[in-house]
Amino acid sequence: MRLGIRLLFGFFLVTGLAAFFVLRVFVAEVKPSVREVMEDMMVDTANILAELASDDVAAGTVAQGRFAGHVRNYARRPIDAKIWGMAKQSLDFRVYVTDAGGKVLFDSENMAVGQDYSRWRDVALTLRGEYGARATREVQQDDRSSVMYVAAPITHEGKTIGVLTVAKPMSTIQAFIDRAERKILLSGLLLLVLSLAIGVAVTLWVVWSIRKLRRYANAVGQGEKPAVPQIPGELGDLAMAVDAMRLKLEGHEYIEDYVRALTHELKSPLAAIRGAGELLQDELPENARREFSGQVLAQSGRMQALVDRMLELTKLEQRHAQVQRERLSWAGFLQSFELAGGAGRAQHVLKVVISPEHAGVHAEPGLLGLALSNLLENARSFAPEGSAITLEAGPDVIAVQDSGPGVADFALPRLGERFFSTVRPDGHTKGSGLGLAIVRQIMLLHGGRMVVRNTQPGLRVELHF
Repeated sequence: MRLGIRLLFGFFLVTGLAAFFVLRVFVAEVKPSVREVMEDMMVDTANILAELASDDVAAGTVAQGRFAGHVRNYARRPIDAKIWGMAKQSLDFRVYVTDAGGKVLFDSENMAVGQDYSRWRDVALTLRGEYGARATREVQQDDRSSVMYVAAPITHEGKTIGVLTVAKPMSTIQAFIDRAERKILLSGLLLLVLSLAIGVAVTLWVVWSIRKLRRYANAVGQGEKPAVPQIPGELGDLAMAVDAMRLKLEGHEYIEDYVRALTHELKSPLAAIRGAGELLQDELPENARREFSGQVLAQSGRMQALVDRMLELTKLEQRHAQVQRERLSWAGFLQSFELAGGAGRAQHVLKVVISPEHAGVHAEPGLLGLALSNLLENARSFAPEGSAITLEAGPDVIAVQDSGPGVADFALPRLGERFFSTVRPDGHTKGSGLGLAIVRQIMLLHGGRMVVRNTQPGLRVELHF
């Protein structure tokens, strides 16, 4: 499973579980809270009505008195009220009154007159001087059929002479409860969607930042020198720390590699110089002396060329300044190479082909000249005497084509590595491999690439800027 999917799944799991439990708590609290508010209002209502009924109860006329008449008129009142968008079209209080023994004297719905309610909690507790209330289901196992009963004592001259109970079906407020639950669930769903969107955004940012670090690390692993990715926060600090570590490791490895490679390359010419020097200490014929002296000069020249190219390559690899690009016309820039006849080698013919004629390149002139000089030197080393070496130039591209034997296919990917070279056609000499390494480094500095391929016959090296 990819990192982004794991992050998103983890974020969504945590957010989803949190939202589920929070919503569950909210929904579970809606119904009890509404009932508690309703009970509080019913306590006030029961006590007010108990005071209003006390005179009729004391006179023994509660069923026919003014109190009973008012309650019946209340039940017949037409009502059409809009309560926060909900329509109320019925008055739902049921009121009944019992005497001090619990016998029902008055019932607004005429359902229980004469019945003994002394054992119902609302009446029994109130007669004992406690708070009396109960909730009774009209239909078993159906909480929506529950009816809330709240009682208040009826007193006269300091004595409890009866109980007044106010009843209200829970179904009358169920619509408010359902609406509240729907709003909570919809809000929770919206919150979950927003959380998911935030999770996706955060995940994409983290994955984007990590992928930038990965591309940077891959480029470093391929020998390139990319800019440090600009990432805010701790990941940016990590990128800077990785770059600092890279520079230290590169410096250490750079010295080790160069010392190892230079030592290896200098062993052969030094051995040849030492052997020739030892022989020159003896009495030798003039022709042998000249031969060994020439060998000393040739090998020392080889060492000098090796050191010079090493210095050039080192400066290129350690260069931190930006390339100073200019718009160069191939016609004008390659004119010096044509006049020099391929850098002074008369045994080869240099041909220059530019298409279209006005084509050019954006490059640093000095580095471009150094790259072409190394490519031509490499082509002359492998091309047969008298053959043509062709410079083909186009918009932001130039190719050097020779007619030599080319190289083995397995060696193509390694051309451009330091000190990797193939044997020249004469079978005796072998280059240092630094020429193509210099060219490749110049192309890296320009953000371009070097492409090498066999053309049978010959080798073609293209520089794409």
